[in-house]
Amino acid sequence: MDQWDDMRVFLAVARAESLSRAAPRLRMDAATVGRRIARLEARVGACFVKSPQGYALTDLGARMLPAAEAAEAALGQVAEAAEAQTGQLSGQIRIGAPDGAANYLLPQVCARIGAENPGLEIQILALPRVVNLSKREADMALTVSRPDAGRLLVQKITDYRLHLAAEAQIAAKITTRADLKDVPFVGYIPDMIFDKELDYLGPLAAGGVQLASNSVAVQAMALRAGAGVGIVHDFALPAMPEVRRVLTEEVSLVRSFYLVRHLSDRKSERLTRFAEAVSAGLRAEVARLEGAIP
Repeated sequence: MDQWDDMRVFLAVARAESLSRAAPRLRMDAATVGRRIARLEARVGACFVKSPQGYALTDLGARMLPAAEAAEAALGQVAEAAEAQTGQLSGQIRIGAPDGAANYLLPQVCARIGAENPGLEIQILALPRVVNLSKREADMALTVSRPDAGRLLVQKITDYRLHLAAEAQIAAKITTRADLKDVPFVGYIPDMIFDKELDYLGPLAAGGVQLASNSVAVQAMALRAGAGVGIVHDFALPAMPEVRRVLTEEVSLVRSFYLVRHLSDRKSERLTRFAEAVSAGLRAEVARLEGAIP
């Protein structure tokens, strides 16, 4: 078991290419991860080349990687067999998502899944960028564009809607597009828009964004504080009682969520069951929240 535990640490560092990035997934501090890698290398030889850029696999490490992944998959099959006896999911599953979904949808969805599977630990990874599944940053991820590269399983989950919105007193003054010229815009930092589907404002904010953040949650708080007008997910509006939609007939966007998994996980019944539960939960939650808008 000690040898497998060392392989688990080896896999985490190989995927993260860094002790500090591997440490949280392993529930260790970076110094402990470093000691574990040193212990492994003392036994088998140098697995990594260390540099200021991080940890890269040596030839030996590259040869070890497929065997370590096969051992990981075999242990996963054992866990799935145990789960089949109870009918419940267990262990740890990490799902990555853009922070709109991570803040306003996944907590409710995952809470319900967790209540039905008390042995399951769910981790929600909220990132202002695309989650790297090939490096196992997560077991699966939500995206707003269908990936067109990589060995991936991609499933469309649901459409969702977005509209211009502002704090109620500001919203009351916006009745035509011409009224927008007197109101500051809140939106994404332009050079940090990591997916073309998130470039919501376009020509609406031709004069620039006066208050910008790479976080949907920060943008939402700014709108609630009366900072201006911006594009808001309809499913987020029930959590923003101070905010009202404006120009709904003129400015209405539709986007989609996709669930993405690594192709090598296609035979994992455990991940498939979790993916199905998340997908069904997201469809229901988007419908519920969008339906709650007056």
